[in-house]
Amino acid sequence: AIVYSKRLRCGKKPCWANNSNNSTLSYQRGSLTMSSQTQPTQPQSQQQNNTQTTILDSADFPNYEDDSALFHQFLQEHQIDVIDSNNINSIDDENDDYIPTADNSNIRRIPCYQALLQRIRDRNYVNPSNPCDFIVEIPLSELVEWDAVRGEELVKRCRMNTLRYHKLFCEVIDKILEGLPVSETNNNNSSTIRRDTFDILFEQRQTQQSARREQQEQQAGEGGIINDEANNNNNSSGASEEFPPLLMRRYELRILPLGRAGIHAPFDMQQHPSSRKIPLGVSLRYVRSRSMGHLVTIQGMIVRCSDVKPSCVVATYSCDLCGCEVYQVLQGQREFLPARSCPSEECRNNKTESLILQTRGSKFEKYQELKLQELPSQVPMGHVPRSMSIIVRGELTRLTSPGDLVTVDGIFLPQRLAESGYRALQAGLISTTYLAAHHIAVHKKSLDESNTNWMTEAETQELNTAIDTIHHGNDPVGALSSAIAPEIFGHDDIKRSLLLQLVGGCTRKLPDGMRIRGDINLCFMGDPGMAKSQLLKHVASLAPRGVYTTGKGSSGVGLTAAVTKDPLTGELALEGGALVLADRGICAIDEFDKMDESDRTAIHEVMEQQTVSIAKAGIVATLNARASVLAAANPLYGRYHKRKSLSENINLPNSLLSRFDLMFLLLDTPDVDHDMALARHVTLVHQNEGLKKKLTTTDDDSVENDEDDETTVVTPRILREYITRARRHTPICTEEVAPYIVEAYVSLRMENKSNKQDQTAMTPRQLLSILRLSQALARLRFSDFVERADVDEAIRLTHCSKASLEQEEQDQSFSGKKRRYQDVSSKLFSMLRDYHNQTGDKIEKTVATAMAIRKGYTEDQLQKCLDEYEQLSVLQLTPSHIYFV
Repeated sequence: AIVYSKRLRCGKKPCWANNSNNSTLSYQRGSLTMSSQTQPTQPQSQQQNNTQTTILDSADFPNYEDDSALFHQFLQEHQIDVIDSNNINSIDDENDDYIPTADNSNIRRIPCYQALLQRIRDRNYVNPSNPCDFIVEIPLSELVEWDAVRGEELVKRCRMNTLRYHKLFCEVIDKILEGLPVSETNNNNSSTIRRDTFDILFEQRQTQQSARREQQEQQAGEGGIINDEANNNNNSSGASEEFPPLLMRRYELRILPLGRAGIHAPFDMQQHPSSRKIPLGVSLRYVRSRSMGHLVTIQGMIVRCSDVKPSCVVATYSCDLCGCEVYQVLQGQREFLPARSCPSEECRNNKTESLILQTRGSKFEKYQELKLQELPSQVPMGHVPRSMSIIVRGELTRLTSPGDLVTVDGIFLPQRLAESGYRALQAGLISTTYLAAHHIAVHKKSLDESNTNWMTEAETQELNTAIDTIHHGNDPVGALSSAIAPEIFGHDDIKRSLLLQLVGGCTRKLPDGMRIRGDINLCFMGDPGMAKSQLLKHVASLAPRGVYTTGKGSSGVGLTAAVTKDPLTGELALEGGALVLADRGICAIDEFDKMDESDRTAIHEVMEQQTVSIAKAGIVATLNARASVLAAANPLYGRYHKRKSLSENINLPNSLLSRFDLMFLLLDTPDVDHDMALARHVTLVHQNEGLKKKLTTTDDDSVENDEDDETTVVTPRILREYITRARRHTPICTEEVAPYIVEAYVSLRMENKSNKQDQTAMTPRQLLSILRLSQALARLRFSDFVERADVDEAIRLTHCSKASLEQEEQDQSFSGKKRRYQDVSSKLFSMLRDYHNQTGDKIEKTVATAMAIRKGYTEDQLQKCLDEYEQLSVLQLTPSHIYFV
């Protein structure tokens, strides 16, 4: 305990501080007390107040010797539960405790670190041809599980001063490894280990030290004093003759926060409890100065990755005069001053620069610097996203790429802007901060990767049940599409198209190297207030790698790639733009029409070849941009001009529009029924603070029937997991479906033969669009084959997009009257009448259904039309045919 005055603890000046009498402080083991030869004269009131003292607990002031002994005991005694498998061959079964489980599987309890430390001692690498450092993980949760009292106290001190305890834990492991004998069953099947350069240096250094000590003893004579000043570190550069333990260290020590489980041996087979809580990362703006030196967990997006380069951690020098080896520890430093003078006794008086850096005897490790930026959802309104440098070393390098969402565990440390030179003089006392990474958890890079690894068994079972219910439902596509922006009313076909864009088609790689894209591109054009931007933002939030940007605020360089200067090395490097960051994701571009023409041309290559070719500043490279483009644009005149043609309203080049698989025109036309349903929907959303149940229709009877049925509420998590499982399938077109696709494409080409509007003309790219849409629909059925119904639905969506672009315009005729508007039933009846006039016979219902679907209508709309005209005695229906009366 440490005894302090209460006045000293509360910040007041102690009475004995101003006393001129002689007083001494007596230091004892574990305590600090004050004794005075002459007691200072104090008032009686002050003497009464100072008699009360507060004894601080020793836990507030760590004892590193006790913590070292405690950690040594933890490494020797701790055991973990692992799933019994045939991979555990090096463990003696007689020392294991078998614990039976309910599912007839065995869980054994094995020592945690003994086998791993023995492998390090034997240098038993997993891949002997490419040896790399071993990884020793110290999850703080295991310390608490080992000893709830002492372990929790050690965890608390370790979290507050992680860098110091990292060094302490390494020293403990080094001592354990020195005492371990080499096993007979190592990788060489002998009692010797594989020697490397550092072993030879260590043996040579021991031989030199023993020879120098014998020489000093001979010079000093019997009873003389040996001069050990040569071994002291008297060099200003930090060079010393002492052999650093870091040079012989062949492992990486990583400290993991509470709740974080290890991923390397032996924790890769560990059985975790279902109630384990995984630590969630915080935003960068919540990491303050009080977290300096602490173990923190942050979450963000990687926006830049530097090249992996070797970083010197121990520099080895050799002296030309005396032959002595000198070592300089550089761990954690970005700049250093090379040692020039030898600190040995022979060369101390000589002021010559006799040290030569030996690269082979120095130790290097992989070094990479990442730039982490806040997520858009973490940035408050009106603020700029913050960023931080992440330093990764060793096997943590090359785990991430720009655009990845990561959770990083590391030590929050300060860093000077420069160690020396003019920059250090200019910076003064200003320092930057960085995070020394100990663990990086990369979130889903694309929708191809499942997220069930982060869930418990109960959550996984619940998710599987919900997916099975949707899959075996009547309309899985409709149920999933209704979960996309449920607060937005209507736009059913558009939401179906967005769902197919998230699923995507199959990317084909031909034997000759040609690549046919499978991503689907969509474009929305229409009047303001049609929820185009809301749809874009919602889809960008659903995709794991979704990037949202606007056309006016983006340039061609910002969308593709820019050449920047690396702040670490000063070399030119490429930094990906929005399309590169959205690789294997979705890039949503709003205000697409307001982009400059020079910037818009940069998207042409991305939308078809899905690559970005750069030839700038001597850098010639091709970057992957396998992203689906979702664009939204307004007409040229702000609103769609009825008297202008489609070409004059859109004002986009045909070469760009042909690259979109589907284009929808959203017009704000007054309609009593639609406006009433829209107003009710908006008021319902604002009344309930969110839509609890999606109303898919506007009729009152159908709404009541929907409310009676019990349907599964599709949450965003269920939607993402369903899409992930659907993307595992690679459907192909069968021999029965291929002729049907050819016939449908030819008929669509014939219909557009006399069409003068080039924007809506059917091109060969639309044939690939139909194939991609059909494959996406087959994926949603969890099927590996494309069926005829998938092709019909793809053609229907294509017709819906073309019909929206070719909407009936209220053109002025020569008589000055407006053309009469036709509803859906009238259009379908006109289609059936024209077919009857050509054939002059009865019409089969299957033929009528196929014609309606090809024209972009649904079976329900066709059945409603037939019922209406049957009641008017215009048509006569049988179970299989349609007759005109």
